[in-house]
Amino acid sequence: MFRIVLLFSCIIIFFPKHIYAESLDTEQILDNVDDLYRSNASHGIITLSVITVNWQRTLTLEQWSKDEDKSLIKVLKPKKEKGLATLRVDKNVWNYMPKVKRVVKIPSSMMSSSWMGSHFTNDDLVKQSRMAEDYTFSITFEGMRDGEEVVEITCIPNKEAAVVWGKVEVVVYADDYIPLRMIYYDEDLLLSRTLEFTNIQKMNGKMIPTLMSIIPTDEPGESTTVKWEEIQFDVAIDDEFFSLRKLQQ
Repeated sequence: MFRIVLLFSCIIIFFPKHIYAESLDTEQILDNVDDLYRSNASHGIITLSVITVNWQRTLTLEQWSKDEDKSLIKVLKPKKEKGLATLRVDKNVWNYMPKVKRVVKIPSSMMSSSWMGSHFTNDDLVKQSRMAEDYTFSITFEGMRDGEEVVEITCIPNKEAAVVWGKVEVVVYADDYIPLRMIYYDEDLLLSRTLEFTNIQKMNGKMIPTLMSIIPTDEPGESTTVKWEEIQFDVAIDDEFFSLRKLQQ
């Protein structure tokens, strides 16, 4: 699955260009997609834009993350929502509402609910599956598609894997294996959502897609877009930073 931790932690590894299909390390490609925005610890500024049929919403967020299981996200703008925050530690998620000065732990019954009004869910925050470990995978296409030289990897979940998807198609550029899109199918193999990566730029010394859009299939015309405004990789952050006290500051 696509995890929101993919958004809030950062690193990328590069490959030699023009490698033949028989020598492609498919597992390494999937690991790099999983680790696209991950490092030991990261700090960044993000613009989150949500479009629904009834309203539009844009938030400026500050995020910190460490390893695969710690993240803190705070709203900076707009002013009326400043201070709203989400803390994730392991599989636990808390929200802070500054207007009422209240911390709420998200119960399991609410994990499928929308996060920050977006098309991501609270459950996306805590998923820790890895494509190469939880799926059986193979290259199902290599060549030109829509004017781009791409490699497509189809992933089918292992029986014992705790994942919600029936199939995931990962499409990467053939020259550097940066992802172009990820296509998610439900357990009935019906198209559920598409994640598109665009606007590749060098940030803090790394080439990454700075725009990421999630497009739900069952909600035509709706989308959530994440834009990285600033990113710092491998910053020093203590574990104690990810605390309920810090959530409320």
